[in-house]
Amino acid sequence: MRLQNYIDGRLQPPRTGGYLDVVEPATGSVFAACPDSDADDVESAFGAAQRAFPAWSATPSSERARFLNRIADLIEARLDDFVAAESRDSGKPVSLARSLDIPRAVANLRFFAAAATQFASEAHTENASINYTLREAIGVVGCISPWNLPLYLFTWKIAPALAAGNAVVAKPSEVTPLTATMLAQACIDAQLPAGVLNIVHGTGPRAGSALVAHPGIKAISFTGSTRTGAAIAATAAKTFKKVSLEMGGKNPTLIFADWYASDANWSTILRSAFANQGQICLCGSRILVERSIYSSFRDEFVARARALRVGDPNEPACDLGAVVSKAHFDKVMGCIATARDEGGKILCGGDAIKLDGRCAAGWFIAPTVIEGLDQQCTTNQDEIFGPVVTLQPFDDEADAIAQANATKYGLAASVWTTHLSRGHRVASKLASGIVWVNCWMRRDLRTPFGGVKQSGLGREGGFEALRFFTEAKNICIQID
Repeated sequence: MRLQNYIDGRLQPPRTGGYLDVVEPATGSVFAACPDSDADDVESAFGAAQRAFPAWSATPSSERARFLNRIADLIEARLDDFVAAESRDSGKPVSLARSLDIPRAVANLRFFAAAATQFASEAHTENASINYTLREAIGVVGCISPWNLPLYLFTWKIAPALAAGNAVVAKPSEVTPLTATMLAQACIDAQLPAGVLNIVHGTGPRAGSALVAHPGIKAISFTGSTRTGAAIAATAAKTFKKVSLEMGGKNPTLIFADWYASDANWSTILRSAFANQGQICLCGSRILVERSIYSSFRDEFVARARALRVGDPNEPACDLGAVVSKAHFDKVMGCIATARDEGGKILCGGDAIKLDGRCAAGWFIAPTVIEGLDQQCTTNQDEIFGPVVTLQPFDDEADAIAQANATKYGLAASVWTTHLSRGHRVASKLASGIVWVNCWMRRDLRTPFGGVKQSGLGREGGFEALRFFTEAKNICIQID
């Protein structure tokens, strides 16, 4: 399967003629070839976007919304194909792609289609004058998305950028490029005007760096590692590009002694630790438990983690699939080795899992739970991004908050308590862009999304995203 770039309304090979192997994580075998694009391909995509921008930005918001909804319709019509592709590309269970990834991608397109028609400006009257604000499309913008939630996060960026009237050059991860190519075909079938959206495949050092450094790109929306985000910010600063950076996390889950230990809540906490093999930036990788219930919580949590089924992503009973690549498998296993070296006790997991049959060469890791480490160790400070969590006890609210805030990250947190006042109080003191109380991964697309400290810069979601992808212009008219 040879994938292509989507430039100026057409599927095109990379100008260099070079391709990258795309490997199925569950089997370890190459199944596709992805363009190894470079600055020339980015330049071609930019030219197409620049030509398309004037007409697209002048298109009524209702018409832009119609195109986004048409693309969403086409994805829904091919739901099974998109689900299978997302699972094959990333190693995640088919059931997860069906329940989360592809429905959320459709929801992103529909939400921002509707938001485009409701995006309002401000007006003020004072001192015999009227001030009103125009929010105008920026121009050509760049969107860079990661491999963990490929189509979900790709559309999360593209949809608001297009809805606001911008033309887009987008780079998906070269590790999981398949559904981005399928999205391109949906855009062709929807008759999206040529050049409005351009998809350039390739690596970060070649295609991604060229996109960020391009002088004509007015803004960059990026989701990925903190290290890459820092490099993007440094490059963008030279030309004063707008940047939105959604980066790493080391998220705490706070369990107070009075939490309601129902089966549903246990399932949610387990899911918050291990969903998508722990490869979600919002996963709670540090579980902090009030000391009075620590032992009982630990024993039950470990028993439930051991019961999770790791296997072929195509199997309906599979809870966890493969991690995304051999490089990432090696990284996660290295992190587990570091935890052992730091004195951590492996309560369950800690090993690779070897399956039979078609998945014999796949990259599978057992859900891993570790205790006995303090907050300052490498294991509790560095993002692992795999099926690995640590357990630590805390003594009281102040101790819980101090431990939760004791990292350089601040993306998400969850608090479990039946005391509503405590939920409000603790949430307000956590250094985190998102706090869930007695839940996890509940998302209202109208709300701002992003982190603090080294987890992010700016906010996505709702009108925050539309504001990022526009420039505000104030106009003052004297009326007396």
